[in-house]
Amino acid sequence: MTPVNPAASSTASPIRVIVVDDQELVRSGLRRILRRRDGLEIVAECADGSEVVAALEANPADVVVMDLRMRQVDGITATGLLRALPDAPPVLVLTTFDEDELVSGALRAGAAGFMLKDSPAEELVMAVRSVALGDAWLDPAITGRVLATYRSAVEPSASSTVEVSELTDRELEVLRGLASGWTNSEIAERLVISELTVKSHIGRIFAKLDLRDRAAAIVFAYDHGIVRPAI
Repeated sequence: MTPVNPAASSTASPIRVIVVDDQELVRSGLRRILRRRDGLEIVAECADGSEVVAALEANPADVVVMDLRMRQVDGITATGLLRALPDAPPVLVLTTFDEDELVSGALRAGAAGFMLKDSPAEELVMAVRSVALGDAWLDPAITGRVLATYRSAVEPSASSTVEVSELTDRELEVLRGLASGWTNSEIAERLVISELTVKSHIGRIFAKLDLRDRAAAIVFAYDHGIVRPAI
């Protein structure tokens, strides 16, 4: 674990990021992308998933950017360890194009989103911001394949049709918005309701479908045909 000295202070508090990747070259690249001038600050770096819990204890963070393949503790296990902690920050997984099974495992472990390592820098910045603010981020380039892998590893629920039918028309609209990657404010604007009402709908959706977070809601929506991924 490598603590990172804060950069010069700015007028707004930056989003604090912990980077977990066993390749120094990747971590170096992330340092150049996740910059304080863009409202982001890397507060710690880990070279293995085994280091991330201690890093978080020493350096409170708003989001963890996680690699999947590491020598001792992989990204799936590390994500599960983090999500078991109270008030744990969300995890954004970085993946290559051929790691669908690993990404689906990370989603089951509680990751809030995933994106390809070769995505443009501005997209990574957007993804980190979105996940830190409580939204989910699923890279459309591989979402269809990842969710197909996710489905194949999860036992189908006999009550899934009943669960979907329990949602009101408005809750279905909100769930479609979530699965389309809209923020609460965008859902509110498009449905002409308040953000507070959107949050209330999301809370009821989570309770009715027994979902833990927005990423799980997005997976559910794709899995049950409420929205269709581009494959």
